[in-house]
Amino acid sequence: MTVARFSLLVLLLQGLSRPVQGVPLSIEESALVDAAMTAEMERQKAVGVAVGVIREGEIVYAKGYGFADREEKIPVTTKTMFRWASISKPLTAVVAMQLVEAGKLDLDDDVRRHVPEFPDMGVRITVRQLLSHQGGVVHYSNGKVIQTEREYESRHPYENVVVALDTFKESPLVHAPGEKYSYSTHGYILLSAVVERAGKLRFAEQVQKRVCAPLGLESLQPDYQWVNIPHRAAGYRLRDGQVVRSTDTDVSWKLGGGGYISTIEDMARFGIGLMERRLVNGKTERLMWTVRQPSIGPPTKYALGFTVEGQGGNLKISHNGSQEKARTRLVIYPRQRHGMVVMSNSRHADPGRFTTEVYRALSGR
Repeated sequence: MTVARFSLLVLLLQGLSRPVQGVPLSIEESALVDAAMTAEMERQKAVGVAVGVIREGEIVYAKGYGFADREEKIPVTTKTMFRWASISKPLTAVVAMQLVEAGKLDLDDDVRRHVPEFPDMGVRITVRQLLSHQGGVVHYSNGKVIQTEREYESRHPYENVVVALDTFKESPLVHAPGEKYSYSTHGYILLSAVVERAGKLRFAEQVQKRVCAPLGLESLQPDYQWVNIPHRAAGYRLRDGQVVRSTDTDVSWKLGGGGYISTIEDMARFGIGLMERRLVNGKTERLMWTVRQPSIGPPTKYALGFTVEGQGGNLKISHNGSQEKARTRLVIYPRQRHGMVVMSNSRHADPGRFTTEVYRALSGR
């Protein structure tokens, strides 16, 4: 290999780095971030990772590391499309809260008022309870999941968020609504159906209209497997201590709970939109970021679509995502106007360790 070709390969493996807007990190700060990210990738055996750093409500650094596709030697860049996984839930929560703000939805509505296709469980499940994971709706392995058996005319029936209820709607509740916090992707599928009915527009179109358009998110979209999405990352996971390529699991059935995909920059722009109150007003924000404690279960840090820690100037808002092909983290300190996003195509990666190490490097600790 020639020196020129070797140098090009090194640049590709390091990914593309660029300040998107605002004042970029200094050369010294960039080097610290690179060192932290590279060391953490090696520790975690992560194949591909992207990071976005937010300061003063602006993206000051965005960079990709490693491979979007290891076998094809395609590097991670700022154009790489990663799954959001469960950070799709805050998207759903924001759209729901916008409908509340507009008077089109009430947090104390019985979900069956909007989605009568969901069976009567003998108890009332509210929008607020779904948003805070207290509706008692089954998750993946905390109870029996019963799928409706029926034939569909469409090749992709679960693209319809109401039809997607068939993946779990006959399952018994795991507890009485409001009693406990039980994280549930299925609960957010139900919430996306409520949003669709209350907003009188397809759920995906509401996300486009209410989040993507005002924030200028050009890459954020449903991760439909039948759609050719350029720059979509391959996925990886650990098997017997070895990093192997994972399957390309369809996530269309859980769009509101884990079905979106975008670049690192667009996830960062979503964080900025939250920080700058460009999506909901101050009153709605306070409501959305107030932790909802269950009536008898252990305490939780979950509010309406977000994990909330600290208060006042130390308020910390976050959410993680984990699914096949993806581990993600969004964390913002809205009163201090900084934050960070991390996206990886390695299911075994821990995005929280990346954000912790980068913050530590930048703070000099």
